[in-house]
Amino acid sequence: MTYAIIETGGKQLKVEPGRFYDIELLSAQPDEQVSIESVLLVQHNGEVTIGQPLVAGAKVEGTVMRHLRGRKVMVYKMKPKKKTRKKRGHRQEITRLMINSISLNGSVLASEAEATVSSEVDSEATTEVAQESAE
Repeated sequence: MTYAIIETGGKQLKVEPGRFYDIELLSAQPDEQVSIESVLLVQHNGEVTIGQPLVAGAKVEGTVMRHLRGRKVMVYKMKPKKKTRKKRGHRQEITRLMINSISLNGSVLASEAEATVSSEVDSEATTEVAQESAE
């Protein structure tokens, strides 16, 4: 399994190819390709590359799926015996990002196509094992 830890929107996030993640709002249109170069760690086949603070030459490619808004958070402030009350709500702007590939020094370590093929092989293997155990 190949994964990377990236930094975006002031947060660190573990990402894998073929999955989507909700991150802070990006200034990109839907179906647009996005490249994130602030990669903190890359793990590929047991080999871990750690940056100080960033991994040199590492890049995560993704596609913006859509923009949406998160759940509403209510903020309620009250001072007792003073008749002071403030009620405010906040909804965070979010971008849903599909991770396409993780690359290191120009070579693609993992891509979305490889991730879907390996998950299909895993599901076929589990169904075969289940059928054999049923017999």
